[in-house]
Amino acid sequence: MPIPATLITAGLLGLVFLALTIRVVGRRVSGKIMIGDGGDSQMLERIRAHANFTEHVPLTLILMAGIEITAGHHAPWLWLSGGLLVLARIAHAIGMSRPSPNPFRAGGALISWGLILVLSLWALWLGLGLQPPSPDYI
Repeated sequence: MPIPATLITAGLLGLVFLALTIRVVGRRVSGKIMIGDGGDSQMLERIRAHANFTEHVPLTLILMAGIEITAGHHAPWLWLSGGLLVLARIAHAIGMSRPSPNPFRAGGALISWGLILVLSLWALWLGLGLQPPSPDYI
């Protein structure tokens, strides 16, 4: 079964991941920091933005793929989830470079957590063999 919502989301997030990687490498080169953050606060921000991305995105994509394989007829909700995830992770990365608290970082984190919660519950629902709710009630 094709899973286009997950694949397109993963493709877009792959590009975001590469952008975050390039930012880390660029700072490493300009600051001559080969390991760790070298006590450089900008390097630490970039490392954490990259790491936070890698901490949240894989699980969310796994949940999306499992749901899309199991209940592909709910694809509109997965497209929405994927779009929100891409926007949330970009917002969070932007927010990591700004003084805290700020709406980009907070919003990106809260949306990411909310998606993980909703997708986890949806996956449990499907995994237990329960009938998904009718689109009329969603």
